[in-house]
Formats: sequence, C-alpha cells, structure tokens
Amino acid sequence: MMHAIETRGAKCRVGSFEIRSLDLGVPAGSVYGFLGPNGSGKTTTVRLLLGMVRLRGGTVRLLDEDVPARLPAALARIGYVPERPHLYPALSVAEALRFHGAFYGSWDAAWAEMLRAQLGLRAEQKVGRLSKGESGKLMMLLALAQRPELLILDEPTDGLDPMVRRDLLTAVLEYVAESHATVFVSSHLVHELERICDWVGVLDDGRLIAQLPIDQFKQGVKRIRFGRAPAPFNGAPFEVLSRSVDPVGSGELWVVRNWRDDMGSYLAGTGAEVREVIDLDLEDVFVELLRGSRQPV
Repeated sequence: MMHAIETRGAKCRVGSFEIRSLDLGVPAGSVYGFLGPNGSGKTTTVRLLLGMVRLRGGTVRLLDEDVPARLPAALARIGYVPERPHLYPALSVAEALRFHGAFYGSWDAAWAEMLRAQLGLRAEQKVGRLSKGESGKLMMLLALAQRPELLILDEPTDGLDPMVRRDLLTAVLEYVAESHATVFVSSHLVHELERICDWVGVLDDGRLIAQLPIDQFKQGVKRIRFGRAPAPFNGAPFEVLSRSVDPVGSGELWVVRNWRDDMGSYLAGTGAEVREVIDLDLEDVFVELLRGSRQPV
C-alpha cells in the first residue's frame, strides 16, 4: 500500500508534552480522520509532519519525501489549513489570493476565482473584516487552489456554524473526487468525520491507540451484554476494553475490540450467556477506545 504520510517511531517534545513513537500510515488517495480529545497532541502532530517541530527520533515521510531533509519539495505539493488563520488583515480577498498564489507553481487562478464565488467571498472585502466562517472559507480556498496532492487540515471547521461546515466539506470532497488527492483531517468532531472519512486514527496523550479503515473501526468494537459473564481467561480472540455492571440487568457489560460474528459461539463454549451484541456508532467507539486506553480492565 502506498502512503501519502508515513511515520515510524516519530518523536518530538513541545514543553512538557511529548509525542511518543508515532507510527502513522495514511494511504494515498484516502480521507484520513485523525481523532483525539483536546490536548491529545493532534496539532503538535500536524506541526511535526510539516517540519514546524523538531523531529527527535524516528522518521517522517510526506509524499515519498523525507522530512526534514526534503521538506521544501514536499510542501510545494501540500495544502495546509491551520487551526488558527494566518492571513494579513490589510489585504483584500483578491489581494490575498494573488499573494498566496505567487508562492505556488501549481496555483490555479481561474479555479480560485470560481471557488471564491462558490463560497460567497467578496473580492474587495478586507481580510481583517471577515467573520470566522468567512476566514475559514478563505483558508480552505487558498489550500485548494494550490491543486495539492495532499491536504492537511487541522480542526478546519471547529467553531463554525453548520452551513459553513457543510460548504467547506463539500468543497473538499468535490476536489478529492476530481483529483484523487489525499486528505489528512485532524478533528474532535467525531460525527463530522464519520460522514467523510474512509480511514481513522485515534490519538490520546501523544500515543496512537488505533488506526484502521473506518468500516473495521466501527464493526470491530462492540458492547456485549452478558447474563452470565465468562470467568477470567487468557488467550481470548478479542481485546476487552472495559467491564462494568449492567445497569438494567444482573449481568455485566463488556466493550470489546476486534470482534467477529463467530465469537458468540466462542463465548458460549466458555459457559457465558450472551444476551445482546450491540453496535456502536463512531463516537461511542471513540469514547470506549479512550476509556480502555486510560484504565486497566
């Protein structure tokens, strides 16, 4: 499998916070959702990928270019939307487009103008007088008009109203459908990513605790309601993330990872009574993975 982003044992430190032995693999052509609670290290990871934080161990590759050795060559092919806009407030929207486009040989001025109209941005409006939603639209426009092979988006819709979020995500998905570009989108808005992503990675306290296709991510984590739970055993074909007393019965609730349909028969062979196998949505899976990574079972 070809990877647009690949890290092996990557480490960095910002103040007292540390990214520890990060192994990311973002398939080329995928929309990869990078999930994590606030403070988990998502923005630090993005900054590490883009060479803004010193790599202290391991390797980072973007579009088959080594970082930091070949960072300029990689950045020429990457569109980036940061968590906080970095635009010159005195420029008009039209001037911001011309200024940004001067740095990229791949800049598509005609398409930038089409996007400006599509997103409802007025050419003469001063950047410093844009609303938060309009600033978000302009940042996305600037990234897309580069015609990048890789889009790195750090909380691109955080704090925006639903209409603006929809407009931005529609623009991204239309571009991906046309160009087959890769998108790496960092966010804590789980339901939003569920609609657009085909791969998911989960970060917690600087550690990658899960990374897999989104269908496996959702289908492989289940909540199991036991009338009679199995006795403690080793060698189970699944990982137990959490155990608790069933609030609506006399048995237990387990959340397990790497579940398969044939595992009900396996549990019956241990003497357990399985009352129900419950599907979880992406947000439930995300919460249970975090809970399981933070406490012993």
